[in-house]
Amino acid sequence: MDAETGLPFVDEQHTTVPAPAPVAWELLCARVPRFADAETYARLIGARPRGFSGGPLAEGSTLPGFEVTEAVPGRLLRLAGRHYFSRYQLVLTLTEEDGGTRLGARTYAEFPGVHGVAYRALVIGSGAHRFFVARLLRGVREAAGR
Repeated sequence: MDAETGLPFVDEQHTTVPAPAPVAWELLCARVPRFADAETYARLIGARPRGFSGGPLAEGSTLPGFEVTEAVPGRLLRLAGRHYFSRYQLVLTLTEEDGGTRLGARTYAEFPGVHGVAYRALVIGSGAHRFFVARLLRGVREAAGR
């Protein structure tokens, strides 16, 4: 159980974005809404929040299945949400390093009950979650390379 999120750790992925942190942040902010743009799916699984509201990834803004609970431009983006089968957080960090910015994504989640266990197998066990997070990170990296 993670002390900061209150949720169990699921996984972590990283990539190096060939750009300084402020540029990587802008690219991340452009990609995250596409990552979470699944309003129909959010409705089906009872995700909260259900849709888009607020400014572009500012604290308190929402996207389908996620609320921005913390946003420190160029450094940190914390997204949290819940639905019938899970409560979760996705924590995206940006760290300047030689040659660019290290972009990390840490996932924390709990999957209570029998339905939660089945959902975890479907989403985490199948590799779908890892695939979609990797696609988000790769999209930011590739956009910086253009």
